[in-house]
Amino acid sequence: MASSGADRTAARLAAVPGIRRAPTSRLEQFMLPRFLDAETCAALIDLIDSDARPSTIADANGDAAFRTSSTCDLDHRLPIVIAVNNKLHDLTGIPLAYGEPLQGQRYDIGEEFKAHTDYFDPHGADWDTYCAVPGQRSWTLMIYLNQPAAGGATRFLATGKMHQPEVGKLLAWNNVRPDGTINPDTLHHGMKVRKGRKYIITKWFRERPWPWAAGELE
Repeated sequence: MASSGADRTAARLAAVPGIRRAPTSRLEQFMLPRFLDAETCAALIDLIDSDARPSTIADANGDAAFRTSSTCDLDHRLPIVIAVNNKLHDLTGIPLAYGEPLQGQRYDIGEEFKAHTDYFDPHGADWDTYCAVPGQRSWTLMIYLNQPAAGGATRFLATGKMHQPEVGKLLAWNNVRPDGTINPDTLHHGMKVRKGRKYIITKWFRERPWPWAAGELE
């Protein structure tokens, strides 16, 4: 993580005015309300609705209901996506090259993402497919774009903390420990939506540069 600066991200986040750090030694986790304004969130929701597809998982586990949301690969050439992406990189201090393309997710009534981690299993069947070039995921930054009428919280099992969706709220956590090993205490559950829809965007950072095409980030 040192090459990307991700080992310094926790200290950088801790200095952000208004941010809250989870009171636990089990993981590095932060919450920042109103990171994005309502207008930006609404525009991102429209983008997600325009190009959503069924979500998938790496290392399929045989449970067809494990992840039932929809996903949208946001076009990184769009001005609004560029602006949000830059804002996330500025917040973490991690250079642009180390970020995955920004994704959006949509959850309808009854949809969820059962307890999972965002890091890749180093011994999993899909490790080489997803990690041979960029390496492991370091940080996850997730932003709630709306507040469904009921349900849709994100629950971290190690701490029991339930994060409720709020428009523009950012949730950040480190998927690896200070020594670079994966942290199972980042296990979390995107809980079922009971009424309405839930929208989020997610930004993942890697330990090595993402394989962007030449000039793609300029």
